[in-house]
Amino acid sequence: MKAAVLHGREDVRIEDVEPRALGAGDVRLRIEAALTCGTDLKVYKRGYHACMIVPPAVFGHEMAGTLAEVAPDLQGWRVGDRVVVANSAPCGKCFYCEQQQENLCDDLLFLNGAYAESIVIPTRVVARNLLRLQPGTSFCDAALTEPLACVVQGVRDCRLREGQRVLVIGSGPIGLMFTALARHFGCEVTVAGRGEQRLQRARDLGASRVIEAPREGDLVAAIRSQTNHAFDVVVEAVGQPATWEAAVKLVRKGGTVNLFGGCPTGSTINFDTALLHYSNLTLLASFHHTPATIRQALSYIDKGLIKASDFVDGECALEDLPALFKSMAAGNRAVKTLVKVRG
Repeated sequence: MKAAVLHGREDVRIEDVEPRALGAGDVRLRIEAALTCGTDLKVYKRGYHACMIVPPAVFGHEMAGTLAEVAPDLQGWRVGDRVVVANSAPCGKCFYCEQQQENLCDDLLFLNGAYAESIVIPTRVVARNLLRLQPGTSFCDAALTEPLACVVQGVRDCRLREGQRVLVIGSGPIGLMFTALARHFGCEVTVAGRGEQRLQRARDLGASRVIEAPREGDLVAAIRSQTNHAFDVVVEAVGQPATWEAAVKLVRKGGTVNLFGGCPTGSTINFDTALLHYSNLTLLASFHHTPATIRQALSYIDKGLIKASDFVDGECALEDLPALFKSMAAGNRAVKTLVKVRG
């Protein structure tokens, strides 16, 4: 079968890969929709991810499709079932799983290979994070489940409630999903980001104010110049040390900052300890998802709260994926691209 294989830093190739045989409890997914992701872009630029993927390895992790093969010992699944699968599954046995913190599982099993014609889903992922689709849910919509589940985790950690003033720093897919969910919870949302198309998407998703973030200069000053208040909650959805530091300066006393965007390995930041202490700030950093947030995310998609049409703004053939990632690394401002894994 054809699949995208990551070989190292900015080196992804379309290759013929021998499909793996099923083991006990496994299924084979015929991929009908695969989506690009900011995490995949980071992995492409860095050449690896310490937890998720070590090259050479099949690449991509946002996908939905139909079951093409089911292990003989597996009950409850049939060939032809329409499904979405998460990109990981917790062990269910370690200390963190027992504390209902499965996103921090000591033995989190990751799944990569969405940019391919098919993929074998291992038994643990089948048991924990393979979900059936409603008849009216499209594959493209369903492929948003994994990133949305991470945002659901972040919203839960922030404990968003109606009437709060929320600032989202970053207008990429994650920032836009935070915008949509914060509006769903009745919050007043301001988005600071770059790119008129992305900022228009934020408006369409309910942001009451959008601010073009400066490429150089003082982000805090730029935001303060267009607002007359601090924020109850600030979500950093960029993943840069400078924006982590800015986020803490923009929240009100007693407020919450979610440092959601992952910074490059080895990054360090500086915070004003007096500001943190005397303003009684809550700082948190949401990571990944759990089986519960995967299911909540799919529920939002089934209800039409999150739709691919709000996030997917392009299509790409599998053979053109290396060129697409090269353009993304060079600054392509697409939100998400649907990768057509078959001609």
